[in-house]
Amino acid sequence: MKTITWIVALMLVSGLASAAQLYKWLDKDGNLHYTDQPPPPEAKTTEQKSFGDKPADGPAYYALQQAVKNFPVTLYTAAGECGEACNKASALLNQRGVPFSEKSARDPAAAEELKALTGGKLMVPVMKVGTQVLSGYEESGWNATLDAAGYPKWAVTPTRPTPKKPAQAEGKPGTAPAQSATQSSVAEPATR
Repeated sequence: MKTITWIVALMLVSGLASAAQLYKWLDKDGNLHYTDQPPPPEAKTTEQKSFGDKPADGPAYYALQQAVKNFPVTLYTAAGECGEACNKASALLNQRGVPFSEKSARDPAAAEELKALTGGKLMVPVMKVGTQVLSGYEESGWNATLDAAGYPKWAVTPTRPTPKKPAQAEGKPGTAPAQSATQSSVAEPATR
C-alpha cells in the first residue's frame, strides 16, 4: 500500500497526472496490480482512477477563483508583430496558471480598447489586471501585479498550451526582424 501511495504522490508532484489514468486489477492468480496501462481482458476485477480531469481543490484554488473574480486578466498581443515579448508574456501567465483572455491588437475593436488603456498608443504586449494596466513586458513588474491581485505563484489548474511560433530568420526576404523583448508597436488595423 505504501508503494502505491508513493507512486500516486510522485505522479502528482511531477505533473504527470495532468490527465493520467491509474488502473487497479487482479490477475488470474489473484495478484493485485497497479498500472498506468489498461489491464488485460482476462483481468478479474478492475478499477480506474482519473487524475487531473477535475479542477483543483483547496486554498490555492479558492485564491485563484477570488483573483479571477476580482481582477480578471486580459492580454493584448499582435500575431506576427510582437515577437519574443508576447511569447514571454503568454508563457508567464500560463506558467502561473492565470486564466486570461487574449485580444489581438489587429482586431479594430480590441485596438480601440488598447488605445483607451494606453493613452492612444497602439503597443503590445499589454496586460490588464482588474483596472491596472501594464504596457510592455517586464517580468518582475508583471509578477508583482499578479501577486498583489492574489494570483497563486504556480498553476493550480491545468494550463492551456502556449502556441508555437514559427522561427523567424533575420535579414532573409519575407521574414520579419526580431522584436524588442519588452514591447512593440502595432500597425493600425484596417477599418471598414
